[in-house]
Amino acid sequence: MLRIVGRRDDGYHLLQTVFQFIDLCDWITFYPVNDGSVSLIDPVPGVAETDNLIIKAANSLKKVTGCKFGVRIAVEKNLPMGGGLGGGSSDAATTLMVLNHLWGLNVPAEKLLQLGLSLGADVPIFIYGYASWAEGVGERIEKINIKEQWVVVVKPDCDVSTKEIFSAKELTRNSKSITISDFTAGQHKNDCLDVVCQKYPSVRNALDDLSLFSESRLTGTGACVFARFDSENDALDAYLSLKNKWQVYMAKAVNESPLLSKLKADRYIF
Repeated sequence: MLRIVGRRDDGYHLLQTVFQFIDLCDWITFYPVNDGSVSLIDPVPGVAETDNLIIKAANSLKKVTGCKFGVRIAVEKNLPMGGGLGGGSSDAATTLMVLNHLWGLNVPAEKLLQLGLSLGADVPIFIYGYASWAEGVGERIEKINIKEQWVVVVKPDCDVSTKEIFSAKELTRNSKSITISDFTAGQHKNDCLDVVCQKYPSVRNALDDLSLFSESRLTGTGACVFARFDSENDALDAYLSLKNKWQVYMAKAVNESPLLSKLKADRYIF
């Protein structure tokens, strides 16, 4: 769900949105070094290392703490880039939380959340780690409980520009605010949907194909679309039917992020 309920004087949009995690993940490995440097073992082709959110996160943590340690980072990308699934944001959040432990910095969660917000509006939710109702520009977060269903995600053959969508003149920016109970009762409109479908026809086609199996929705501003299923078999049927035409993923929705679950299991936190 994504509602745009206003706009600040600085141009940022005021939102109401809902986040839930899926157990489809990138994997990141951290190798401490003592020379103070921060680098990727295999930089992403076409992306300057200084522009990578992982590197930005590590350097931001060093700057605010004065940390002299360094790290080399290996990334196994499993989430599609440019799909609107929060892959870059979750990678940045993982970097902040793991290096906070690895470097023994003991930065409190509230400070990490502020640091995450400076990197991107979606980073704090991956630091918080629980399915949430979010407002403002995404910084006001409230834990909610959502049914943990099976999810099929389709990535159309396009990358949607979030900046383009939020800059569109035809975008609705005055939706009425709703409550969490309104959302759970079935109000899960995405105000970006019509604009995205108009500008990116392949997103509309993916929504139509996926809707043959269950209600299909847009992830944020896209490009990915998704549908929820009560049974693994129903989700598998949709996945198998669509995989020859689309880039498709099947996952389980979870209310606690895989990152938080991993850190708790390894006794890094709590």
